[in-house]
Amino acid sequence: MITRFHVNNLNCADCALGIEKHLKSVRGFEYADLNFASLTLTVETDNPELIRKEVQKIEPGVELIPLNSSTQQVPPEKSGFQVKRNVLIIAISSILFIVLLTMNSVLGENDYGTFYLYALALSSYLLAGWNVIRGAARTIRRGVFFDENVLMTIATFGAIGIKALSEAVGVMIFYKIGEFFQNLAVHRSRNSIRSLLAVRPNLAHVIRDDKQVDLSPEEASVGESIVIRPGEKVPLDCLVQSGSSRIDTSALTGEPTPRRASPGDTILAGEVNLSSLIRAEVTRPFSSSTIVKLLEQVESASSRKAKTEKFISRVARIYTPIVVSAAALIGLLPPLIYPGQDFSTWIYRALVLLVISCPCALVISIPLGFFGGIGGASRRGILIKGAHFLERLSGVKTVVFDKTGTLTKGVFTVHRIISQSDYTQREILEFAGAAEFHSNHPIACSIKEELNEYNISIDPSLISYHKEIPGKGIEANYKTKRVLVGNGKLMEQNGINVEDKQRSSLHIAINDTLAGYLVVGDELKEESITAIQKLRKAGVRQIWMLTGDHYEPASETASVLGIDNFRASLLPEDKVTCLEEILRTSHDGSIAFVGDGINDAPVLARADVGIAMGTLGSDAAIETADVVINGDSPVKVAEAIKIARTTNKIVWQNIFLALGVKIVFVSFGALGLASIWEAIFADVGMAIAAIINSGRALKQRSVKEIQHVQPAARLKSLEKTAV
Repeated sequence: MITRFHVNNLNCADCALGIEKHLKSVRGFEYADLNFASLTLTVETDNPELIRKEVQKIEPGVELIPLNSSTQQVPPEKSGFQVKRNVLIIAISSILFIVLLTMNSVLGENDYGTFYLYALALSSYLLAGWNVIRGAARTIRRGVFFDENVLMTIATFGAIGIKALSEAVGVMIFYKIGEFFQNLAVHRSRNSIRSLLAVRPNLAHVIRDDKQVDLSPEEASVGESIVIRPGEKVPLDCLVQSGSSRIDTSALTGEPTPRRASPGDTILAGEVNLSSLIRAEVTRPFSSSTIVKLLEQVESASSRKAKTEKFISRVARIYTPIVVSAAALIGLLPPLIYPGQDFSTWIYRALVLLVISCPCALVISIPLGFFGGIGGASRRGILIKGAHFLERLSGVKTVVFDKTGTLTKGVFTVHRIISQSDYTQREILEFAGAAEFHSNHPIACSIKEELNEYNISIDPSLISYHKEIPGKGIEANYKTKRVLVGNGKLMEQNGINVEDKQRSSLHIAINDTLAGYLVVGDELKEESITAIQKLRKAGVRQIWMLTGDHYEPASETASVLGIDNFRASLLPEDKVTCLEEILRTSHDGSIAFVGDGINDAPVLARADVGIAMGTLGSDAAIETADVVINGDSPVKVAEAIKIARTTNKIVWQNIFLALGVKIVFVSFGALGLASIWEAIFADVGMAIAAIINSGRALKQRSVKEIQHVQPAARLKSLEKTAV
């Protein structure tokens, strides 16, 4: 079973790695991941009681709080990070350090001065570094000798041993300052996620026995009516029954403009009712609502580590022992090999290397960068389900779209009814409606709507046979007559000739004779052209469209949008085949597929990155996809790619910054060209710089809108084209 915990009293990223590594090595644990950015531990084990015991072996002070319920909120943080307390410690130890420097210059090195110097140095040192020394002692008891606490303790003890008092105290104080800014950055990142979790509704006004009862959303049942007052959060996914109001959807979609909700419209948990009281019917239990799924996925997203993150964790574990070994050799070998060399000089150089070798900047800033990218995307209604998906998304060079519901609204209407026989338009529509009576396909729904316009009612008892033929149409018996409704392939299969120019129409044959056809059109989304333009601007080189619609409307859509290639009349398995062909022939970057229907689930799973349209998309598509777009705007596909690329760029900037500066200062330290002051700059300074740079990922701005003119004539032509 998979068990999740919120982790309290954990301030060290390297300690988090240690806990994770230890759990993975224990028999009975199939999977373990400790996400330091969100303080969440996820473990798969048959023995949940063993988890606390094993964690306590590594970090005795860590507290685990179960998060087994999808509706449970993350508890308040008790990480031990207190801003005022840390500022006070840094201020007092810094004042003592300044006094130490002053007395050192005034009193000199006589016995009287040395006593007071050591007293001041020890006071300032212990005040700033007590947590570090205590952490080092715990780490050494576990048999681990290469974490940041041990390295800092050895380096500063060594400095005191060679009478470099000011350097020892200064290193510990500056390390404390760096640790403070590091924890502050992580603390703020966690708060940004908590602000997202704050959109979770806590109260539902349920109508039971004609009375209003205030309950938690979990207690409301599907089919019950609820009342939502102005200013309140929508507690559950529901359908508006009465009333009309403006709805703030920004918590889910990132869109700042409220939308109007009227009877018959769907509203989602987490949205906010702005203007008027409305009554709605619950359509989903709270555990399956949009907001719960969003919060679950946002909390767990960064636990899926990117390749870059895993690689750097491995590098940090290898590189630190190498640097420590090099420091030991530099401190001992030259004085032993070369006569006249002073041990103090070479030990000082070795201490410089020890200070530089701390892997803080790498271990923290890289996952923090990915975490920021995922958090920044979620604020815009784009849910990226893990850091490795974000990394893949950054390399997308080919985007493949589904058509209906993705680039078009999926709303069909009957534009024309054409008779090619003795049957009237009304009779053709009646026979078509009878054949489609038991179907829920969007085209069938459009025909049923047209029946209402003509005031035609269908008697189900007169339908004696009904069969759907995938990818072709429907066969039915109505009023003792055999009715075929479908595309040209269905007509050809039954020996009925169709003119080429009408092949994309919806044909109706009665008793194996062509009676006529319907022209049914789909409407293009207003944002689709902008989406394609933004993808080009984001560096996407190839844009494809795979659709089950006929060639003519697919060709028209591709032409209007400027799509490079398309395939039409595809069954679900044909889409997978086409995508595999694109994957084989494309040698430039990753390939993303964007879809929304249940029939898109297989191809979403097969793509390098599967992107599902969330609000209208099927549950199967959303669960299968790697990225979920709330709000169904294709423009957000381009925005997701831009966020991923910016985040990936920030992560690699941190890698080059941290490693580059450390390599330079390791060389300087070995040659005696750098003191401990420069070393602390290389360690703490680069950690702070990398963390600040990672914060940019959380605050990315949306790309500017591309101005364009809708080709109205061609769009009108598209709507009138048969599908």
